[in-house]
This record gives sequence, C-alpha cells and structure tokens, in this order.
Amino acid sequence: MRSIISLLAGGAAVLAMAASAQAQVTLKASHQFPGGKGDPRDEMVQIIAKEVKAANVGLDIQVYPGASLFKPNDQWNAMVNGQLDISSFPLDYASGKVRAFGATLMPGLVRNHERAARMTNSPFMKDIKAKIEKAGVVVLADAWLAGAVASKKGCIRKPDDMKGLKIRSAGPTFAAMWQQAGASIVSIPSNEVYNALQTGVADATDTSTGSFVSFRLYEQVKCITAPGDNALWFMYEPVLMSKKSFDRLTKPQQEALRAAGKKSETYFATESKKLDDNMVATFKKNNVEVVTLSHDEYDAWLKVAQQSSYKQFGEEVSDGKKLIEEALAVK
Repeated sequence: MRSIISLLAGGAAVLAMAASAQAQVTLKASHQFPGGKGDPRDEMVQIIAKEVKAANVGLDIQVYPGASLFKPNDQWNAMVNGQLDISSFPLDYASGKVRAFGATLMPGLVRNHERAARMTNSPFMKDIKAKIEKAGVVVLADAWLAGAVASKKGCIRKPDDMKGLKIRSAGPTFAAMWQQAGASIVSIPSNEVYNALQTGVADATDTSTGSFVSFRLYEQVKCITAPGDNALWFMYEPVLMSKKSFDRLTKPQQEALRAAGKKSETYFATESKKLDDNMVATFKKNNVEVVTLSHDEYDAWLKVAQQSSYKQFGEEVSDGKKLIEEALAVK
C-alpha cells in the first residue's frame, strides 16, 4: 500500500513539474532602437521584461533591439499575425494599413508633454486604441515623443521662414504642412539626413529630439526650433502586443504585463522630457541657436496645418475630422 501511495505521490510531483514547465511562456519583443545604450524606448521594453519575470507568473520576455529580429515596418503585420509578441512601435508606421493612425503624428495635435499625458484618457486616444485593438494589437504602455525642426539657413519660427527651403520630413502630414508654407520635400530616410544637409540636398529637417542628437545634426544646422511649451511635432510610440499572443496567456500573466506596462509608461514620461533637454544642451554646446515657438507663432502654424494636413486627413479618412477635433479638444 505504501509503495502505491509513494508511486501516486511521485506521479503527482512529475505531473506538477510538467504543468509548471508547460506554464512557462517566453515572449519575443522586437524594436528598431539601440539596445544597452540607454535609449528610453529600449528601456521601456526592458522594464516590462524585468517586471514580468519578477512577478513569477511563468512569463519571460526575450528582447531583440536594433531591428535584429524584424525590420521596423514589418513589426506591425508580425504582431497582427501573432509572429511577434511585443514591440516599441511608432504607430504612424502602420498608417498605410490603418489610415487613422496618421493622427498620431499630426502637426500641433499634442503641443507639450503635459498635454500628452492628458491625452491618455481622452476620447481621441480611446478611439485610436479601439482601432489598434480591432486590427489585432493591444497597447501595453503609452509613450509620446517630442520632435523639432532645424535649418542650415536660419531659425524657423513663422510659416514664411519655410519658403524656398528643401526639407526632409518625418511623415506625410508634416510634409503637407511644410509644402503649404512654401517648402519643397526631400524624400530620404533619417540615416541619410546628415549627408543631405552636408551636401545641400536638404536645407532643413524635422525629426524626434533624440534623433537630432544621435545623428549629430547639430554639426550641420544653424538653428533649431525646440519643443518648449508649443511643440508642433509629437509622435505616439507605444509598447504594443499582439492580441493573439495576449489572449493566449493566463489571467495572472496578463495582469503582470499590464502592471509592467504602467511602470514603463511612468518611466518614459520622465525620460521623454529629458531627451528634449539633452537636445537643447547639446545644440547650445555646439553653438547652434535654439529657439521655441511663441503662442502666436504656434497658432500661425496651426492655421497652415488646418489648410493642409488636417484638410487632407479629414477628406481621406472616414472619421479623420472627428479624430482631429477630439485631439484638439484636450486642454
């Protein structure tokens, strides 16, 4: 009898161990940003990986930085299809698939970091997140990244300052506004901007504050319009997860991921502003003039955006006008 009990106990232990091993899940996270170099976007994903491991819910996350697993533009489809579990992803990259996502890199919709924080629970973001989820992806952590515009010719404050310039633009919504103000658009990837400025192919560029530093653009421009309190350029760059992958997890695993996402979101809210401050300090150190837009200058650009980017978006996207109005309504 004892041997039977012993056998049963041993069998139960083996089954428990097997169940435990089966419950251990390893997720793959991919993004295009440098790893191990203090990039806040990589750090967001690393925080989530550390937190879920510490939660002891049978979940591990393997992070693949620097586009080592998927190319930047391939990550969206990979998440939708369940081939990729997690990504720190500029949502505008998927605007070719879901046109409404273009609203998350739209001139003047966010304005400053404080307003970006208030965007999180706005009807605008609820609509955007509903579209993300409908496409088969869920948001783990919100992140807004500020950007700037700089020129070799001088400071860009007013729409008239853009006349005759050849500018490289981050996306079609900004390109439409710059064109409306009298510029011509140079279509080149961000890693070619330095050479384009150096050789005269481009006179100006817009991009994120972090990229202005990492690409050493302070070596090629005379003046930069920093975000300040009236930033035209903000990009939504959340940590996203495949809905197929998320739905396969246990409830404790899902809860651990949500909690980790909130922690990484809080971290990035502080770091994002530091990227701006670092850009200003770096450009000043390299004798580049740094300016910010006044309230009136910002409003002047907003009028140009309304005539170009907003109008185009409203005509091309079924609820485009509604999305813009919702974003502008956030005070």
